[in-house]
Amino acid sequence: MGQRANGEGSIFPYKNGYAGYVWVVTPEGKKTRKWAYGKTREETHEKWIKLHELARKGPVVTKSPKVSDYLAYWLKNVVEPNLAPKTVANYEMFSRLYIVPALGAKRLDKLSVRDVQAWVNKIRTLCQCCAQGKDKARPEKHSDPKKRRHCCAVGKCCKQTASEWTVHDAYMTLRAMLSNAVREETLSRNVAANVKMSVPRKRKVKAWSVDEARAFLESARTRQDPMYPAYVLVLVLGLRLGEALGLRWEDVDLNEAEMTIGWQLQRVGGKLHHRETKTEASDAVLPFPDIVTTALRARQAEHRAAREAAGESWQETGLVFTTASGRPVEPSNFRRSFTNACAKSGVRRVHVHATRKTCASLLVALDVHPRVAMQILRHSQISVTMNIYSEVSSAETRKALKRLGDHLDA
Repeated sequence: MGQRANGEGSIFPYKNGYAGYVWVVTPEGKKTRKWAYGKTREETHEKWIKLHELARKGPVVTKSPKVSDYLAYWLKNVVEPNLAPKTVANYEMFSRLYIVPALGAKRLDKLSVRDVQAWVNKIRTLCQCCAQGKDKARPEKHSDPKKRRHCCAVGKCCKQTASEWTVHDAYMTLRAMLSNAVREETLSRNVAANVKMSVPRKRKVKAWSVDEARAFLESARTRQDPMYPAYVLVLVLGLRLGEALGLRWEDVDLNEAEMTIGWQLQRVGGKLHHRETKTEASDAVLPFPDIVTTALRARQAEHRAAREAAGESWQETGLVFTTASGRPVEPSNFRRSFTNACAKSGVRRVHVHATRKTCASLLVALDVHPRVAMQILRHSQISVTMNIYSEVSSAETRKALKRLGDHLDA
């Protein structure tokens, strides 16, 4: 078979080709051999040289897991202990529905840029109803035609492709997992980082005008909607849904007219979580105008009455917004109440999160001092707040908004 070339040392004929090894140190600190194989001496030599380069740079993984196995490890040992429940649930969902079915059987170290690019392109065109067996999971017979098999399972593909945001988020999940593998020195590079992936444009939602917000609040107050105080917090203070429902009485000071935002309520994976807000930047001590004070005092009276009526069946949670028995308000129920309130007030329906954009305009209309508004809006510079205050609101709107607080029975 001929002599070995200079410097090859550990390359030799093996079965129908050649084999070679390099002594490497694993991430666990163990010294062992890492093998390279090829049909020709030249092919084996190239791989052998690359192994030497890897060994010089640091620890080398000698046995690579499958993508599905490393995903399971990453989700359990890295994601779950360190990230928010909602983020954990999203990573798990994208892994289960999009990554594992297509890439799970591949060895982690054999995953290439082309593999990832082909996977991304396929998600864009693949019918997810077919891929995930959505229609197949429906019963063959049901009184409601929409609830029985009617498309992919009966040969009528509905071509339900994933949205651009779904494709993007599935890709970002894979990229995050591969980044962790690089940090742990299981991989030498993140192949997903070299894949061309554009960020979809966010759909712009037109926020309510001040007059629409006034009509919504006025209607809710007049109808004595039990969620009216929560609507006030969402609109006037710009609280997120989870922040409003997770607010505790111990974090509210009605005498000083301020509250501390540090908790949120979320339902994730079938469980209701009352947990700290996502980041320290979300935490804040917010002053609030009279309309909020009046609404919260009314809520306080309702809370006491409900607790007395419930008696021993009352479950104390310390939350501002509860059911008649003291339990937390389900976020989905709040969204449903908000949607119904939109219809009853005759205003344009928007998602509850879109109301945050109306907050600044309402503060202007309520004549809240710019310095106070700056704190509520969490602006770092007063100039940003003053740009909003340069807008002009009608005198009628200002008066109507003030009446909401003045006329509400405490």
